[in-house]
Amino acid sequence: MIDLHAHSTVSDGLLSPAELVMHAANSGVRVLALTDHDDISGLAEARVAAAEHDIALVNGVEISVTWKKRTLHIVGLKVNPEDAALKSGLASVRLGRIERARQMSLGLEKVGIHGAFEAASSFAENSILTRMHFARFLVEKQYAKDAKSVFKKYLVKGKPGYVSHQWASLAEAVSWIVASGGQAVIAHPGRYQMGSGKMHELLEEFKNLGGVGIEVVTGSHTPEQYPQYAQLAQK
Repeated sequence: MIDLHAHSTVSDGLLSPAELVMHAANSGVRVLALTDHDDISGLAEARVAAAEHDIALVNGVEISVTWKKRTLHIVGLKVNPEDAALKSGLASVRLGRIERARQMSLGLEKVGIHGAFEAASSFAENSILTRMHFARFLVEKQYAKDAKSVFKKYLVKGKPGYVSHQWASLAEAVSWIVASGGQAVIAHPGRYQMGSGKMHELLEEFKNLGGVGIEVVTGSHTPEQYPQYAQLAQK
């Protein structure tokens, strides 16, 4: 089995890099990519664990991107974690995450939810702050029954905890990945709710910048969508 999109506690996952590798091995995964949001600091730990569990580890990352006022995610596979431009670019994106988190907390305060930034930070510990950390806090405090409900009620566009943020540009993300020797892939395109015209515009620009693929089989897609995105990937 191959899994080329996985997160650890370095971003919004529930397992440490080593625990994630062990879980993957126990689940029959033989090739695993660790693709934490905007952070590659977990790769060293994952690589040690991968050697112990006879798993081929692919160095990866998932970069947050703003494209035509939409937030997209671009996965980088086979990146060089020591590449200076990649490290610098990711550091700038992470700083933006902190500012976004503060603004999210202010929005939640306006509807009577206090201490969200501090609580989300405690869930994140030493990892980067993500919306999932806010979701865990809100579920713990019983503002919603689960993370999916939290996003729908508080964290999507038009809700009090939503903050529009300017992430890296598509060109920047792809250039960081490619310059480090990696391959750029559009993550879960089905999430972006684009019409066919806008999706083709994105794919054309992405390809011209050096992107090489899109995710087809992912938990964000239904089985009925697999053929649709497989066809797009082959164009």
